[in-house]
Amino acid sequence: MVALERQVFDFLGYQWAPILANFFHILVVILGLFGTIQYRPRYIVVYTVWTAVWVAWNVFLICFYLEVGGLSKDSDLLTFNISAHHSWWSEHGPGCFGREIPASGEHNADAQSYISVTGCMMEYQYIEVLHGGFQILISLMGFIYACYVISVITEEEDSFDFIGGFDPFPLYHVNEKPSHLLLKPMHQ
Repeated sequence: MVALERQVFDFLGYQWAPILANFFHILVVILGLFGTIQYRPRYIVVYTVWTAVWVAWNVFLICFYLEVGGLSKDSDLLTFNISAHHSWWSEHGPGCFGREIPASGEHNADAQSYISVTGCMMEYQYIEVLHGGFQILISLMGFIYACYVISVITEEEDSFDFIGGFDPFPLYHVNEKPSHLLLKPMHQ
C-alpha cells in the first residue's frame, strides 16, 4: 500500500525514474507474495534480492533530496530531463500556499509562469526523505520476513523422508501387511 501511495505522488510530480522503480517494486512485491502463498522459494529469493536494490534506491533518493555528494534536488535527474517538474510535494506540501507569478510580464497563453510557494510547515525534501526512510524500514522488515519464510520452506523440503514420509519419527507405524503374514514362509 505504501508503494502505491508513493507511485501516485510520483505520477503527480512527473518523476519518471521513481515511477519506473515503484512499478517494478510493486511487481516484485506481488511476486514475493505469490511465492509465499504457493511455497515457491525462488520467487521469494527474487523478492529478497530486489529488497536490497530497493533499499539502495531509497538511500539514493534520500541523498538526492538532502543534496549529499554533489547531488542536487533541483536537477532533472529523476525526470530523465523530459520535463521541468519536481516533487509534487514542493508545491502541495502540508500548509503550503502557492501563487502563480507570470514570467517577465508576458500575459499570453504560451508564456511560462513561476509558482511561489510560501507557508509550508515542512519543506518538500524532508517529506521525500521521510517517504524514503519509511520505505527502507518496511523493506527491511519484509527482507527479514522473507528470509524466515525461505528458511521454513527449505527446512520442510529437507525434512522429507522417502521411506516414512514427512515425519522422520512417526508416533505409530502402520504395516502394509498384517504381522502374521510377514513371518510365514511362502509355499511353492
